[in-house]
Amino acid sequence: MIDHPFNTEKLECLRAWMREAKRVMVAYSGGVDSSLLLRVATEELEQEALGIMAVSPSLPDGERQQAVELAQVMGARLKLLPTKETEDIKYQANAPNRCFHCKDHVYRALRRYADDHSFDVIADGMNVEDTLDVRPGRAAAKLHDIQSPLHDIGFTKADIRDTARYLGLSNWNKPAAACLASRIPYGTTVTHEVLGQVETAEASLHALGFHELRVRHHGDVARIEVPSTVFDDVMQQRDSIVREIKQAGYTFVSLDLQGLRQGSLNEVLSARA
Repeated sequence: MIDHPFNTEKLECLRAWMREAKRVMVAYSGGVDSSLLLRVATEELEQEALGIMAVSPSLPDGERQQAVELAQVMGARLKLLPTKETEDIKYQANAPNRCFHCKDHVYRALRRYADDHSFDVIADGMNVEDTLDVRPGRAAAKLHDIQSPLHDIGFTKADIRDTARYLGLSNWNKPAAACLASRIPYGTTVTHEVLGQVETAEASLHALGFHELRVRHHGDVARIEVPSTVFDDVMQQRDSIVREIKQAGYTFVSLDLQGLRQGSLNEVLSARA
């Protein structure tokens, strides 16, 4: 049961949006936002809806597997599309606009696939709160005419979680995720090796029972971000955490006392402004 008023009007608006679009390709990641889109698109359009998931070294294997399983449970059509953004030297340079170069590659590949398979509409899961952080990837979305119905209808993150829960999606309360490159400070070259190191470190913490986390890569130092409410749990498992993170290739292991927060590496941009 949802413990506060549920906005059925927004859900009906989303259903109507899908019916009007008639044939929709959803940029799918397995997160709750794009999962809601794919679920509603599949319910309204059936075979005229398709989820498409960009696959590259910046996507953790665990996230890909969970996303595929969820799409199967939803009965949604899904295409895994390999993309090559990590091979672009502009992406690897990791300037503050890295996300633009990433999304430019991804959305160009999606648009090519959509054109080849007669999908006029590509929709992503941006909501009204996603504009509050630094998001250069939005320029790429506009460049390739990616539509954002959740944003346009006025869905907040709470609306999305409530709607996903109402529809029975198992990931309705899944923590927000981001590509592995978001763990690497601007100016530090993004390589497949570093992406793999971060993925290994985070997977080891997931295995220890921590669900909401980031391992920020600072050369030899792994800066762990978890909610402050689990700091005691971190200290109780300190030896195991240190062992696992060092096995991932780090020399030093630190706990960020500010706790988990979205886009913490963007804080340096605010400080320079």
